[in-house]
Amino acid sequence: MAEQEASGLQVLLRTLQSSSDRESILTILQLLGDLLSGGTDRRIRYMISKGGSEALLQTLVDTARTASPDYDILLPLFRLLAKVGLRDKKFGQKALELEALDVTLILARKNLCHSQNLLHCLWALRVFAASVTTAAMLGINGAMELLFKVITPYTQNRTRIIRAATEVLAALLKSKSNSRRAVNRGYVVGLLRLHQDWHSHDTANTYVLIRRGLLLCLKHIAALRSGREAFLAAQGMETLFSTTQNCLDDKSLEPVISIVLQILRQCYPKSPLPLVTASSAYAFPVPGSVTSDPPCVLTEEDFEDDGDEEVDKDSDSEDVKEEDDDLETDVNKLTSKPGPDRPEEELRQYEAMCLELSCSFEDLESKPGDDLSFEETQYANHHHIPTAASLKRHCLSKDQLSWGQEREDTGRTSLLSTVKMGRSSVHLASGKAPGMNPYQNAQSSGLGIDSSGSEIPDIQAFLNEDAWDIDAMSCPRMSASFSNSTRPRDATEVINKLLQTHPQHIPFHDPCLYMAKARRTRSVADFKMMAFPDLWGHRPPPSAQPMLERKCGIQRIKIFEDIRRLLQPSDIINKVVFSLDEPWPLQDTASDCLRFFSKFESGNLRKAIQVREFEYDLLVNADVNNTQHQQWFYFRVSGMRAAVPYRFNVINCEKPNSQFNYGMQPTLYSVKEALLGRPTWIRMGHEICYYKNHYHQSAAVTGGASGKCYYTLTFAVTFPHDEDVCYLAYHYPYTYSALMTHLDILEKSVNPKQVYFRQEVLCQTLGGNSCPLVTITAMPESKSADHVEQFRQRPYQVITARVHPGESNASWVMKGTLEFLVSSDPVARLLRENFIFKIIPMLNPDGVINGNHRCSLRGEDLNRQWLSPRAHLQPTIYHAKGLLYYLSSIGRSPVVFCDFHGHSQKKNVFLYGCSIKETLWQAESTVGTSTLVEDVSYRTLPKILDKLAPAFTMSSCSFLVEKSRASTARVVVWREMGVSRSYTMESSYCGCNQGPYQLGTWTLK
Repeated sequence: MAEQEASGLQVLLRTLQSSSDRESILTILQLLGDLLSGGTDRRIRYMISKGGSEALLQTLVDTARTASPDYDILLPLFRLLAKVGLRDKKFGQKALELEALDVTLILARKNLCHSQNLLHCLWALRVFAASVTTAAMLGINGAMELLFKVITPYTQNRTRIIRAATEVLAALLKSKSNSRRAVNRGYVVGLLRLHQDWHSHDTANTYVLIRRGLLLCLKHIAALRSGREAFLAAQGMETLFSTTQNCLDDKSLEPVISIVLQILRQCYPKSPLPLVTASSAYAFPVPGSVTSDPPCVLTEEDFEDDGDEEVDKDSDSEDVKEEDDDLETDVNKLTSKPGPDRPEEELRQYEAMCLELSCSFEDLESKPGDDLSFEETQYANHHHIPTAASLKRHCLSKDQLSWGQEREDTGRTSLLSTVKMGRSSVHLASGKAPGMNPYQNAQSSGLGIDSSGSEIPDIQAFLNEDAWDIDAMSCPRMSASFSNSTRPRDATEVINKLLQTHPQHIPFHDPCLYMAKARRTRSVADFKMMAFPDLWGHRPPPSAQPMLERKCGIQRIKIFEDIRRLLQPSDIINKVVFSLDEPWPLQDTASDCLRFFSKFESGNLRKAIQVREFEYDLLVNADVNNTQHQQWFYFRVSGMRAAVPYRFNVINCEKPNSQFNYGMQPTLYSVKEALLGRPTWIRMGHEICYYKNHYHQSAAVTGGASGKCYYTLTFAVTFPHDEDVCYLAYHYPYTYSALMTHLDILEKSVNPKQVYFRQEVLCQTLGGNSCPLVTITAMPESKSADHVEQFRQRPYQVITARVHPGESNASWVMKGTLEFLVSSDPVARLLRENFIFKIIPMLNPDGVINGNHRCSLRGEDLNRQWLSPRAHLQPTIYHAKGLLYYLSSIGRSPVVFCDFHGHSQKKNVFLYGCSIKETLWQAESTVGTSTLVEDVSYRTLPKILDKLAPAFTMSSCSFLVEKSRASTARVVVWREMGVSRSYTMESSYCGCNQGPYQLGTWTLK
């Protein structure tokens, strides 16, 4: 039957081409029309496969070349051509080869005054022009001149003709040669004038598609530099901007406004960032580095401005690429196990880091923290901010040392459940309007409000100080004071006085111990200040915060406001109010602008520019010794007015997209709120958008590549108090000093008769900071040989985190992991009794300290250095790998290795693992996998987490081995140490797609 149909169709097509009988041709065209109109696209494609396009085109040429073309044949033929041409990708080329372009143009010219015939010709030209090659040939043959005669001057008499002509013209202008021809012949001015005419006369929005067609013509012309220049010279920016201002909220004009916005963004002159250099404001001399040329100054000449947008590759941690080309398909590489990258005798040094395998039981009972100085140990056993009485005693009772009693809200419903299931037994702030102060919800919960309900008189004097001066803390006098009459002589006295008036209870935090740790922390810029949130501490908010619902059209409004800067520069202040590049302060405390500061641990803000009264452009600092990785920000702002929305624009972001477009908010910490009993980092901000801006990286920065663009994160903040001091951050900050404080307090909190907790130094970093190594397991039940042997034979699990400094959520996950493992929870006790945990909670302390987003002080991604790390260049990776090699060499390879990360472009918590078979299957490799033997236990842990942890999502996990990840911890530990359960665990900066809430610190822990 199918063969009969095929032969019947082929007979019709052959007859159509060969017949000269008018009635036969009309009958066949009628049959083909009925055949194609009654079916699906499959029929059209079937006809194309049988030579239908060629038959129709040949019939067109033959009919058109007669002395008197028969339009009774041509009109149905054009309708068939328009229908078939939409499905035939080679239709334009076929038309060119059969000379159908010329005859169609001739027919169109002959029928300029015959609307019906002209309309059918335009339909055919529209499908011909879908091919760029054919479009260029049509342009050479004068098609654009013909079309301009059709669409000009403005008239509403032949709207169907004009609409079709604008669509054909827009298709032709996709060809660069046609766009150049349009520029040279002055069509830009004509198109703008036509658009204005249609806009002003079409008050009922009846002819939106004609207006859209004209704008598409301008858009394609603007893809060329010469086109943009002509557009700007014709005041196209001003024209389109003014015509759309009064109709932004009109949904019927959505097709028009969308194209206008694209044109305005396309034609906005590209410019370098307002920075003196592309390099980081901080530089660190690293061993083995070659002296480089001075950083180049960014100039306009650095920019090769073409119209093509370059889509940036996502460098976020372990994001699976869509292209299968990155998958490792070399079976030898997948199955081979390379030998150690260092001599075996060198591994003996790590024996000292595994004393649990050799020391006697008496040694295990030695008191932890013996190497701490008195200055640190006097407060080290406090799990919370001490009260005035406890400060005098400098110690806590044994009962108070019980961590189980210290833990807050142990009985409340897990916020993980609220995140995933969308409900909670605690009060949720889901009904708040955008921009509403989240602290109001905290106040209603009755959290620690001062008994008098008001601030003490000296708080404002304290707030007006720049920051805490670390150097002065070790001196007799201190710059910060509460009043002129009272001037504490020591930093500890200042903290003590604050704690007396504002007692707090934050588990595992002690401001005095934090100060002691901060003094020891070494930074490239030699920070003298401490951020108040890190010093004072953070308590999770009492309720989960919902993801922000984005107002429709808000991004469009923000972009138009940016364009207004170019068109109305008189409204712009453009005043630099903060800059790391200036050797002197730029701000006057009496000025009417906000005051910014970021020179503290983990801080990152390079420059702040006041754009309008309540709007600021912000530029974050690149990683030390680098020109890239601008994402993390953490800065202090003061001098604000309450109840006034301030707009902040971080204008030098690099990633092409962000969870800020999908409900994520920055975090804010108010000092006044903290002193009122609410020391909380909260998600804050409304009107949040993330979009590409007009700034481009110079060729010098990109190594010769051009066109790489920057993105703007814009958000508005309404501060809760007048003249407050607030801190804004990309995500919940977690500093190196906070980690060291936490470890000391955690060590003091454990019962040494039950929990083996050992804190030691893995190595020193390039910046001179200690990289901590923590060992946690259960003490043996007794000193008997059997119990001690069972203790030593427990398998290892190795956990690492924070190799990427900007992924602070990884540290909050690590904090929760540490606290859980030493807790009295039955599951934690079971884990301690069955495993020895080796934990490196911060693999990149220097990066964290100096506010980097991704790199070490050498400006390199440490998670790409695991293949061949060097002790003097990547010490933390070198010794972490050495420790793993040592465990492997003594037959104690870890059963699980997990590296904690954060993810900026995906929701949920998920794992990346390694599987040979899944990689080969995904790559559709021809290598047979039936003979490959693979330990499938790599899926066990993800499946368990998917059942137990509401925020975890198995569907987001991946077990593919990519070539670009060959030097990551996950792949190296899997390949070289043979650890089948080697993972990267990713936690979203935002939240979960199974529920409406953002992840908070309580949830992450």
